Amino acid sequence: MYAMTRKFAGKGAAELARLLAARKGDVEKAMKQQVPGLVSYHLIQTEDGCVSFTLCRDKAGTDKSLSVAREWLKANAGHLEIPAPAVSEGKVIAHVGADVAASH
Repeated sequence: MYAMTRKFAGKGAAELARLLAARKGDVEKAMKQQVPGLVSYHLIQTEDGCVSFTLCRDKAGTDKSLSVAREWLKANAGHLEIPAPAVSEGKVIAHVGADVAASH
């Protein structure tokens, strides 16, 4: 498996977090339909913005998730003029999970 995080902070990042939360159905649909090998996608609200976490079966999936995210942001959040996110990615070397949905 392969994972990627995108950290949004700085100008417009808090507003982006609110927009992504409000449009989470659209975001989830885009990820599910367009990212091959998607295992999971998570959006985490932080004090200064948000962090997304994407887990895929391989690097091709996380690469596609980055392009899908860029396209979605350009089309839906371009007016926020947020700086590019800090992106981290790599091969997953340990994974522990449970079938528990995040409480809203």
